[in-house]
Amino acid sequence: MLKVNFNDSWTMKDLQTKKEFDVKLPASVMNALLDAKEIDDPFYRDNEDQALEVAKKDYLFYKTFEVDQTLLTHEEITITFHGIDTISEISLNGHRLATTENMHRIYEWNVKPFLVEGENVIQVMLFSPLKYIEEKQANDRLAGVHHAVDGYQHVRKAHSMYGWDWGPKIPDLGLWRDVELKAWNDNRLEDIHIRQIHESNQVQVMVDVTVENEVDKNETTILLKDPDGHTVSHEIVHQQQTEQVLFEIENPQRWWPAGYGEQSLYTVEVLLKKDGEQIDSLIKRIGLRTIEVKHEADEWGKSFEFIVNGYPIFMKGANYIPEDNLLPRTSKERTERLIQDSVAAHFNMIRVWGGGHYPEDYFYDLCDQYGIVVWQDFMYACSVYRLTDQFEQNVRQEAIDQIKRIRYHASLGIWCGNNEVEEAMEHWGWPKKADWRRDYIKLFEIILPEIVAEYDPQTFYWSSSPSSGGGFDAPRDPNIGDVHYWEVWHGQKPFTDYRNYYFRFCSEFGFQSFPSMKTIESFTKPEDRNIFSRVMEKHQKNDDANGMILYYLSENFLYPKNFDALLYTSQLLQAEAIKYGVEHWRRNLGRCMGSLYWQLNDCWPVASWSSLDYYGRWKALHYYTKKFYDPILLSIEEGEKDASIYVTNDHLEAINGRIEWKLRDNQSNIIREDRLDIDVDALSAKSCQYLDFADLINNETKYQTYLEATLYIDGQVYSSTTVIFAKTKHFEFLNPQLRVTVAESDEQFLISVSATSYTKYVELQLEQDVVLSDNFFDLSANEPKIVTIDKNNLTQSLTKADLEKTLNIRSVYHITH
Repeated sequence: MLKVNFNDSWTMKDLQTKKEFDVKLPASVMNALLDAKEIDDPFYRDNEDQALEVAKKDYLFYKTFEVDQTLLTHEEITITFHGIDTISEISLNGHRLATTENMHRIYEWNVKPFLVEGENVIQVMLFSPLKYIEEKQANDRLAGVHHAVDGYQHVRKAHSMYGWDWGPKIPDLGLWRDVELKAWNDNRLEDIHIRQIHESNQVQVMVDVTVENEVDKNETTILLKDPDGHTVSHEIVHQQQTEQVLFEIENPQRWWPAGYGEQSLYTVEVLLKKDGEQIDSLIKRIGLRTIEVKHEADEWGKSFEFIVNGYPIFMKGANYIPEDNLLPRTSKERTERLIQDSVAAHFNMIRVWGGGHYPEDYFYDLCDQYGIVVWQDFMYACSVYRLTDQFEQNVRQEAIDQIKRIRYHASLGIWCGNNEVEEAMEHWGWPKKADWRRDYIKLFEIILPEIVAEYDPQTFYWSSSPSSGGGFDAPRDPNIGDVHYWEVWHGQKPFTDYRNYYFRFCSEFGFQSFPSMKTIESFTKPEDRNIFSRVMEKHQKNDDANGMILYYLSENFLYPKNFDALLYTSQLLQAEAIKYGVEHWRRNLGRCMGSLYWQLNDCWPVASWSSLDYYGRWKALHYYTKKFYDPILLSIEEGEKDASIYVTNDHLEAINGRIEWKLRDNQSNIIREDRLDIDVDALSAKSCQYLDFADLINNETKYQTYLEATLYIDGQVYSSTTVIFAKTKHFEFLNPQLRVTVAESDEQFLISVSATSYTKYVELQLEQDVVLSDNFFDLSANEPKIVTIDKNNLTQSLTKADLEKTLNIRSVYHITH
């Protein structure tokens, strides 16, 4: 098969101004206008407003290309558009090929009848998505979220492009994925479907190969290669339209989620031949593993847990949204950094949220490579959908396109019908219209599960998130299925409220913070830097959220001395909030089997629930995540005058070690101490010791007393943690007189930090963006901590002198001092 990439040499035309712009795919209107300096950066200050004006117009993308007689001699010639955003009419040499209205589809059309030798022109007319939904909503008003442009759910376009409670209203237009011209004779490979049967020490891999035409002279070679690239087995078949080959693998190298083993990947290579000459090929990388979802009645209700290779795994991760509102600015390198940062924080799962778009192929490749299980929503979120015949036909093909594209990936763990639609219909005050509910049941509980069962029967389907199993049956039940819990934040409940619930799987919960000052500076002028300024509120899309941050701040911290201190304190609030929930659920491992906080990333610089901001900078939450998602978690559940020390062990083997605990005053003098040896079984959590300090903590000393616990494994410090018995704002912190020294080795910079009294939330700040081995940590007096920077992770050169010159440090004491 001949494949010609069609990404180069396109022209975009503004049909109103008649201006033309050279573009290369992937391309979008907003990005092309921004590159040409026709519009200002839509992320800067309040420039977002101009995006809606841009999106009210129609645009033309066209490409002129040469065709020679050699190409025209092929029996079949098609053009494939892997992503059209979104309302379009495509024509070739004046002949209309088709119209589209689905960003999530892969389109292919026969173009041989319309091609001519010499110059050809393909045109894609892109129509305003705003005009389209305005007309649809006027005729059929459907419920959805009020943060987005009204009517967004009428078109199969990433909902969040119309705005969300963390994203701007930038409904871009464009050709957002590759375009290819394909030409072939006789036959081509249409699809391969790979399934696995696992036994104790053997895996059978079934490969179904489908070709477009049944031709007697065609021969197909199917090879299976091990992770080292060696051919394990191969089969040659005389191809009927569909053929199945079975490979048996003894002593397989299994694929494991991050933290549990290797991410071994085998290769399936399919070669289609005619008369001994190769005419087409397909290559897929697969992982040999089983992923099941156990949803069964038990003593607490009904479970929701992922069983990987026979082991119940506590899933740790976050929700993933589109990485940029201007899609051409995304890249494999940017996504890989995001995945690497996730693995560094001990993720083993990412949930692809249903209000965006299905990620690129390389997203799943990277999840395969790094061991991140993917919870994959279909692209429906928080909205009512009208299931007309046309809409049904459209979304059926969308589901087939995406399932066939994604299903072979080792990382794919679950298909989920939608985000929060079932819950919304029950609890958000929407009218309980019979036709809305009928269409919901038909789409999410009949059509989509049937398609998954046909095209990917080995992957579990879940109708909605959250859900107790469908049918509008108590989707918020805390003891059945998965839950989205927002009483901490939206409900203004204290952080301790998490401890009242033992969810089976918490797939959404979150707390907002502001990004760092460096990120704020990227979209503001100095006069904007007040959280209630017009520009700052423009970059805060959740109603009343800035006030919510201040409410929680007033409950937990003293009022910060300046704007930068306020940004810092908001991140401490966020980190502490999520820590309360995760540590509690991990202490109840077995009953609760998953924690996916909202959210991992941002699509623009904004105040949001993310732990990594738009520029990939780690907030306090991400550093905390690295600790509370550690496979071996030391945690303390504190009361008013008592505490319980827990160890959670996610490993597949038991661990043993030693815990040393010290009750100290605010100068770090030891009031009482002890040690104990511990043994913790594999995949379990253990309450190791209960401590009653009623004789030592009273209404006076509680404001000066903290508990420190340190876990030793193999005689070495593994981790430590501290808790206080009063609100942070009431604790009597002394000036810690923080001291810093910097040393250097060939591989690392080593920063030694020490204090003269107990302090919390020690943050190291550098001018250059770097990821530190630890940050936002607690310190006891005269017990230095070494923080490292790996030189091979630096994106710019950094010397010891530069580091010493630009290094700043602060802690909780400096919020007000």
